[in-house]
Amino acid sequence: MSARRSPAPDAISLAVLHHRLAAISEEMGVLLGQTGFSPNIKERRDYSCAIFDPAGTLVAQAAHIPVHLGSTPLSVRAALEACRPKAGDVVALNDPYAGGTHLPDVTLVAPVYDERGGRHLGFVANRAHHADIGGMTPGSMPLAREVYQEGFRLPPVRLVRAGQVDPDVLALFLANTRVPAERQGDLDAQRAALRKGEQRLSELAHELGHADLHRGMTALQDYTERLMAATLRGLHPGVYRAVDWLDDDGITPHRVPIRVAITIRGGRAVVDFSGSAPQVEGSLNANYAITLSAVFYVFTALSREAIPANEGLLRRLTLRAPEGTVVNARFPAAVAGGNVETSQRIVDVLLRALARVVPDRIPAASQGSMNNMAVGGFDRRRGRAFSYYETVGGGAGAGPGGPGASGVHTHMTNTLNTPIEALEAYYPFQVVRYGFRQGSGGGGAHRGGDGLVREIRFLEPADVTLLTERRRIAPYGLAGGRAGRRGRNSLGTAGGRRPLPSKLNFRVDQGESVCLETPGGGGWGTARRRGKARRKKK
Repeated sequence: MSARRSPAPDAISLAVLHHRLAAISEEMGVLLGQTGFSPNIKERRDYSCAIFDPAGTLVAQAAHIPVHLGSTPLSVRAALEACRPKAGDVVALNDPYAGGTHLPDVTLVAPVYDERGGRHLGFVANRAHHADIGGMTPGSMPLAREVYQEGFRLPPVRLVRAGQVDPDVLALFLANTRVPAERQGDLDAQRAALRKGEQRLSELAHELGHADLHRGMTALQDYTERLMAATLRGLHPGVYRAVDWLDDDGITPHRVPIRVAITIRGGRAVVDFSGSAPQVEGSLNANYAITLSAVFYVFTALSREAIPANEGLLRRLTLRAPEGTVVNARFPAAVAGGNVETSQRIVDVLLRALARVVPDRIPAASQGSMNNMAVGGFDRRRGRAFSYYETVGGGAGAGPGGPGASGVHTHMTNTLNTPIEALEAYYPFQVVRYGFRQGSGGGGAHRGGDGLVREIRFLEPADVTLLTERRRIAPYGLAGGRAGRRGRNSLGTAGGRRPLPSKLNFRVDQGESVCLETPGGGGWGTARRRGKARRKKK
């Protein structure tokens, strides 16, 4: 191995190392998507991959799912503390109270050693959403009151020991899902992606030298810290407050406030969620990892220049999320919706607060929901059980620079919409309508993006869960822009169409359909601003 050493990587070397590590994460993701078994992995690409240094600190990630990546470091540290994995081991976990997000998100962690010298290089990890992990309803996204009802909870355990899958752990995992063949296929894809990451990181260490690779990992985190400090020093010191609300928790009809106070001073920020609602009865609770993910995402995006997404950023941030609140729920609170819906509202309230200090850079609220639908039943034509999960895009908020995009996933999610062809080929479904929800974006100098209309007819009886938001409280506009239109859910039957609540477990009969009309993004600026902008162009 090369013995080259350098006192500190220069800017160009750091940039090259950052992109090479990120490329390894991206390659892991490509392999995971190509080898995944379920449409949720192959088509929606609901997974994330990252690389960690020997201490378990995040140093690089792919541009995958923000709600996964900001929280994965907590899962990695939980895995290291509980199992102390050695060469050839893979630790699996999904426990929301051990750094996880919600039970369907299964994280695998593997140590990486240099094959030539046997030296520890770091860790590779990925997280993938498994479309069924047991629980009281298919898809494992129920309107639950405690985490026990949401599915199979897996603490950090060795799935692979010294290169061999532990058959007892695997059997226990597969016994707790309605579609075991699908789950095993997706787990195998996750393991294959880890092996690719191990191979590429080992090759990079051989090329650069073990010591220089580790020195570079540390330097990358230091560089991100400096960028974050410079970003915060460029903002006017002060305390910036905002509040926004969840429609309800799915069990009670009451709005759920989320409050934040962001204190910016001396190149640092304190993000304080004191005053947010106590943890709720339903599944809209966020754990600490989810709230940390949202903060990580927003402050990464706040930098004027591209900032390497690693844990150096967090050195400049202090998060205060009082235990027992909706942003840091205590065990055994249900959390399935906290990951997908409350995370979005946390972003909305953070951006609303930051709009007070950098109004020329912050967009209006995007759709503010992942519009979750989970479905399960038995497909008689194919002779197998099925479990399906998807999120549906909507409108992005407009900003100072232009209108919002239409029909996209925003903020804490970054998946694709399942293609019609894949959906109908794999499940007993028929897509009746799929298109833009014209005019749903909020008006203003710049219009918010339009939501989507997606209607699915069921060719077999099925159990359905809806977890959606922004059905009562519209996505806000900024700088005088109008709010985006609220979303709507409905059920089509032989007798006509009737509205559905935002959150619901229910049974559909063969031939019935569910339609999601997703929210539009908020508008930015007033028509007067638009007129001024046009005159300037002339």
